[in-house]
Amino acid sequence: MSVAQLYVRDVPALRPPGRSDLLQVLWCPSEHPPEYKPSTELFWRTASDVGTVLDSPPKPAEADDNYIPEPCVLAPEQVTEYPNFLELDEELQQQLSDWSVWQASGAAIDNSYEIAPQEFYMNELSEAPGWKVGGWAPWGLTDPITRFCINCGAAMNPLLTIASDECRDYRRSWVPYEDQHIAVVDDDKVSNPPGVQVSGGNHLQLYACSKCYTHTDLIQ
Repeated sequence: MSVAQLYVRDVPALRPPGRSDLLQVLWCPSEHPPEYKPSTELFWRTASDVGTVLDSPPKPAEADDNYIPEPCVLAPEQVTEYPNFLELDEELQQQLSDWSVWQASGAAIDNSYEIAPQEFYMNELSEAPGWKVGGWAPWGLTDPITRFCINCGAAMNPLLTIASDECRDYRRSWVPYEDQHIAVVDDDKVSNPPGVQVSGGNHLQLYACSKCYTHTDLIQ
């Protein structure tokens, strides 16, 4: 079933092969061993070549409700994020953990971060939560490792993150612009609009080869 449909005109970071301008993400809405994640397929297409579109796409005969997304309208927003704190070298980690450095920078930081300034970096600046194209891959059950294409040997880049939530109470600065007025009243309405729960609240990270486009990989 369909998980996401992304147009290059809306998300230029996709960088598709050839004249393709549309990415369609499909998956089987149930978990499969050995990863116990939904089996996912990517299709690069040219929108002008798409023919008749079904008014009512067929529904799967058997499915886990956690993997049936609620219909959502995409409102692309480009953000700047930085790598996970643990991916930084020791010197930079020490600087980010020094409250005086943040004060000298003139950054507007709540005093609650004085005890552990590095948490400001982790909550407000690194690894934007939610569904995203590209960016820095979020850490999951294991540390991130460099992934290589089995066809051409090139390094694979994060393509799409399918997350179980968009934001959390301690990461409110990442709430999308169009939802900030809703979050003030009811944070639950912006925490997980697609209603997807990957492996009980984790995420699904899709990687793609930047050269041959013939191989993708996924990791929880």
